[in-house]
Amino acid sequence: MPTNLPLTGGCLCGGVRYEIDQPLVSASYCHCNRCQRRTGGGASAQARIAPGSLRVTAGEELVAEWVPEEGFAKCFCSACGSALWSRHPTSGAMSVRLGTFDGDPGIRPQWHQFVAYAAEWEPVPDDGLPRYPETKP
Repeated sequence: MPTNLPLTGGCLCGGVRYEIDQPLVSASYCHCNRCQRRTGGGASAQARIAPGSLRVTAGEELVAEWVPEEGFAKCFCSACGSALWSRHPTSGAMSVRLGTFDGDPGIRPQWHQFVAYAAEWEPVPDDGLPRYPETKP
């Protein structure tokens, strides 16, 4: 789906604003326990972005992160708690939460990963997308 660039978005309180100046690379649903706890939902929908394509345009001082022992740093607004994006601590790879975009980001999730950990109270939908028990190979 073609989309006008830059894509814009932000947090719930509006304190953090960002733009992405390159097309999104891919999108997926993650059903891991960490994403469930971070979002309060059964899965997290996110889009992988091109390296260096995200720029915080307002509220950079509000962006906080939690860095687990393994995995991606979880970045969020310290004022309202909105989950914004994740960042790999060494490679810098980033994924932005689809719900933070101002409009249609022009991409749809293409697979489900970590379905072995899917919440029993929210089954993985039968949407025809590939499913992976752990991360996508």
